[in-house]
Amino acid sequence: MTVRPASTSTAVPDDVVLLDDDGTPTGTAPRLAVHDTDTPLHLAFSLHLIDPQGRTLLTRRALPKRTWPGVWTNSCCGHPRPGESPAAAARRRVAEELGVDVGEPTLVLPDFRYRAVDAGGVVENEICPVHAVAVEPDLGLRPDPAEVAETAWVPWADLHEAVTRTPMVFSPWMVLQVRALGPDLPLGSTPEGGARP
Repeated sequence: MTVRPASTSTAVPDDVVLLDDDGTPTGTAPRLAVHDTDTPLHLAFSLHLIDPQGRTLLTRRALPKRTWPGVWTNSCCGHPRPGESPAAAARRRVAEELGVDVGEPTLVLPDFRYRAVDAGGVVENEICPVHAVAVEPDLGLRPDPAEVAETAWVPWADLHEAVTRTPMVFSPWMVLQVRALGPDLPLGSTPEGGARP
């Protein structure tokens, strides 16, 4: 794995930002080279899309994915590029993975961090700010089949119950996020029951 200093100008678009234990950037490295059985701590993001009925969009990871293939997870997740904020990365990746543009996300778990090992031994080790964004019910999703096998809109409270009862069918990061956020919507709710922008 090639590690570049944090202040390097030679970073390439598919690099991830490496972090020390307190979250300070220490350099960059190619995304694909970073994820192995001894993955260093790096910056990521997660995004939950919430519609006016209080449902969140779940995605099932494509079967060819290297880690957690075929597992149901949150709407979108990924890695900011060097110099890119997690919120900007979330908007970029939801456009790339789901073919839709969304508004500015709300930070709902700023200090989320986790480490997990998938069945093949690949480690995720991330500081991963979690965002949510209110969206219209008919987004016209166009999922990239290399990233997303299926999508489903699920009431947030039902998802909270599902990750409590059957956590093994979901990505470990989403299970931890949903448990931390609790059974109420991350964006709150309007008196009519829809998601608050």
